[in-house]
Amino acid sequence: MIYLEQLQLHTAPDSNRTDAGFPLSLPALRNLDVLRFETPVSFFIGANGSGKSTLLEGIAASTRLPSLTQSSQSPLMATGVELARSLRLVRRHHPKRGFFFRADDVTGFLQGIQKSAAEYDDLAAEFSHIEGDWGRARAMDVARGQQAALHNRYGEDPFAKSHGELFLDLFKARITAPGLYLMDEPEAPLSPGSQIALLALIMDKVKEDSQFIIATHSPILMACPDAVLFDFDVTPLCPVNWEDAENVQLMRAFLNHPESFIRHLK
Repeated sequence: MIYLEQLQLHTAPDSNRTDAGFPLSLPALRNLDVLRFETPVSFFIGANGSGKSTLLEGIAASTRLPSLTQSSQSPLMATGVELARSLRLVRRHHPKRGFFFRADDVTGFLQGIQKSAAEYDDLAAEFSHIEGDWGRARAMDVARGQQAALHNRYGEDPFAKSHGELFLDLFKARITAPGLYLMDEPEAPLSPGSQIALLALIMDKVKEDSQFIIATHSPILMACPDAVLFDFDVTPLCPVNWEDAENVQLMRAFLNHPESFIRHLK
């Protein structure tokens, strides 16, 4: 399923993107007019500072997808919000579910979950003083039921897990197809095995009509079947094959001949 079909980057007719300042002055954005999403999975790849996260945040601001954060205020960077003013999105369908993910938001989100669970516990204690057996039992059951739902979805203490387990379990709980999911470097805390598990999850959710746009450095995630890899190190921005991606070539070269790399690091 394709929800976001394409984006168009518009500036004033008399403006010069080179002189427009950051982020429009970034090479990947300076030469971008239209970017089409023709498959359910698209990756933004390239070096840090190339603009892939900035464009992803601009899309998030334009689509107004919720972020994984405890605050109701948008955690988006000012550059992403600024870029959104120049974006025009063409949507084929409107998703009922979805989110914008950034690793830095996860701790705050889970702290919010813990706080909500504790508040339901406090409510149950307060409801225990209600007069009348039926009303008291009914009110306490509602509060405890809400608390149990949070525990079932995220665990009684999600922070008791390793960083990688916490993120992977959060993805499993929050990626509920069908929907549009924007993810900025989701591999950051994940081991190679967990990255493969995330890849499997993405592939499963694509079958259930979800769309993913992901900024990543991970050759493992980039190997998703039928995905399009947009290389932000190439001007103008264009798709590249998996085997031609710089991170894939570098990782392959290192694994084949680690001694050659290590020798130059001594």
